[in-house]
Amino acid sequence: MTAPGSRRTVKCLVWDLDDTLWDGVVLEGDDPRPFPHVPSALRTLDARGILHAAVSRGDHAVATAHLDACGLADWFCAVRIGWGDKAAEVRRIAETLNIGLDTVAFIDNDPAERAQVNAELPMVRCYSAELAGQLSARPEFSPVHVTAEAAGRRQLYRTEWRRRQAEEESGGDRREFLASLGLVMEISPATEDDLARASELTVRTNQLNSTGLIYSEDELRRLSASPGHQIRLARLRDRFGDYGTVGLSVTELTPAESVLRLMLMSCRVASRGASGVMLAHLIQQARGEGRRPVTHFVPTAVNRNMLVTLRFAGYAPVGAQPGGAHRGGAQPGGAGPMVLEVPADHPDPEPGGHVRLLVRNA
Repeated sequence: MTAPGSRRTVKCLVWDLDDTLWDGVVLEGDDPRPFPHVPSALRTLDARGILHAAVSRGDHAVATAHLDACGLADWFCAVRIGWGDKAAEVRRIAETLNIGLDTVAFIDNDPAERAQVNAELPMVRCYSAELAGQLSARPEFSPVHVTAEAAGRRQLYRTEWRRRQAEEESGGDRREFLASLGLVMEISPATEDDLARASELTVRTNQLNSTGLIYSEDELRRLSASPGHQIRLARLRDRFGDYGTVGLSVTELTPAESVLRLMLMSCRVASRGASGVMLAHLIQQARGEGRRPVTHFVPTAVNRNMLVTLRFAGYAPVGAQPGGAHRGGAQPGGAGPMVLEVPADHPDPEPGGHVRLLVRNA
């Protein structure tokens, strides 16, 4: 188990098109072919769960038609082509995919464009087009785990794009749209087959993450076998398809408390109310076993929404304890997490009515 702080693996590579992805400029009348190394780079990174997107100057319809003609369109989860500021478009790509800018990379043949993106978005890693064929060998493009779900991540995001289109067509009634999805969450103990994905979640998930702790497969295997711990995974599906494994909780059990050491939820399902559903289940389970629901929280630059979610679920900061142990926030010098507890008189939280919950205990 390690704390946050290391440089994050790239989750999405944003490509410029002209003279980067292909050899030429479409609007100048060329019929440019992809550089020889490009199909292999797209395929290799995609198999590792790294998404591809495009931000380029030009006419959107012409460029996307050429992507399709080259047989490359299906590799891309998001495309923004026009004459606007590239840094702003890269930011919009991150927002569309619901990922942090520190997990985005940008590749462009023009050093001025790279400098502009780097100046406005210093957390985005920028690469010269000449390096495209070498990126797969770099550590930031080499995730620790490459699971079956990672290899299918592109399809999950393309399915999410269809959901977004359906939401736009719903007329803005969010409750009606969520109810129409037919969301089903399944919570179950982690099995041996789940450990790689569970460990991957602790590495990849930054925003809806309570403590940022990273667990290896071996650590999760040991905790799963321990009677003093519970490892739970959440899967989500709807009428469009399966979101895959989206949530993880690591709980330490004491005679009096059920201590949530880590709670995380994929940002892909942040707008579905999934975190609240899982927390409601964990709180009800702890109380059903006669334990107080307690959680740790370590604030970072990007996880404030998780704290808000914990508070909505009923967790409240705990004051100073006898003997001087400080539980209401980070200890002096930054050592130790914030500790929150659901008060005994707080009613059980109600799971979102638009999500049907299935709980499997084995």
